[in-house]
Amino acid sequence: MRVTKACVAAAFAAIVSAPSTALADEGGVSFWIPGLYGSLAATPQQPGLSVAAIYYHTSVSAGGDVARAREITIGRFPANLTATLNANLNANVDLGLLNATYVFATPVLGGQAAVGLLGLYGANSTSLAGLLTGTLSTPGGSIPFSRFDSISDSIMGFGDLIPQFSLRWNAGVHNYMTYVTGDIPVGAYSPTRLANIGIGHGAIDAGGGYTYFNPQTGHEISGVLGFTYNFKNTDTQYQNGVDMHFDWGASQFLTKQVQVGLVGYVYQQLGCDSGSGDRVGCFRSRVGGIGPQIGFIFPVGDMQGYLNFKGYKEFAAENRPEGWNAWVTFVISPPAPPPAVTPTKHVITK
Repeated sequence: MRVTKACVAAAFAAIVSAPSTALADEGGVSFWIPGLYGSLAATPQQPGLSVAAIYYHTSVSAGGDVARAREITIGRFPANLTATLNANLNANVDLGLLNATYVFATPVLGGQAAVGLLGLYGANSTSLAGLLTGTLSTPGGSIPFSRFDSISDSIMGFGDLIPQFSLRWNAGVHNYMTYVTGDIPVGAYSPTRLANIGIGHGAIDAGGGYTYFNPQTGHEISGVLGFTYNFKNTDTQYQNGVDMHFDWGASQFLTKQVQVGLVGYVYQQLGCDSGSGDRVGCFRSRVGGIGPQIGFIFPVGDMQGYLNFKGYKEFAAENRPEGWNAWVTFVISPPAPPPAVTPTKHVITK
């Protein structure tokens, strides 16, 4: 079986297009959405403009540590209170995203350059409920403190803007890439709100990846490693530490039009949180995820269409909400040029 480069370009455009959203930066959720990259991440694309429309849903929950951090962030945890919070935080996020990417035909540093911009609009519904107990420091001494909190919040609005730049190189079945992206914090955000769409601070993320892809057999495996530097949230004087993330995908093209496989990720915060607004300590967060994927390739007029479904079940979370997320992506991209026709040599015999 042989898979064409047009199939690869369409599948790649779908799998790497994704949002960056969070419950809030200080709540243990990062700028980087684990699962942003997947199968075929480093393979070259067709020159021209590609557009991806994405529906993204995530449903997550967390226990006392994350719930306490959220109460501190939104100002419901008094500074002179020493307490524990036996509570649960739950969130459901639904987003619609539009990602436009332009791939240049002229090589840059011997590779293929691409620029893109991602925007999003969606809804976030978050609730927190539990018992807060401890001691409250006063001029007259410490007094017992107990309070039951039940908070819910929801919002609909635009998220932050995510610019992107990448370079890719191909050498037979081996493909390499490097990228840089970041967060322009213009989305709906308030430091006193439990639910947000924007994250309230800027960020820069960069990394590199590799894809093994054999068009003859349809075998593929990819991995992308990256790091995020988070700028300080000036509303809360809180700065997240440096994050590390590794996204991977493995797939098999059953035919030229159908792809199946697995996707996964590992996310680990390396540096401690800091800033004068940090009242939760180091608060390094961690999570892993794994799940299935399936893709379908088909013509759309004189363009190439691709529909991708993938989902992740999370595990091993620490200082971060944990749950599941699902993606539905539809991409329209330029098709590969038709193969060149080799002239037939006629031999004239007497």
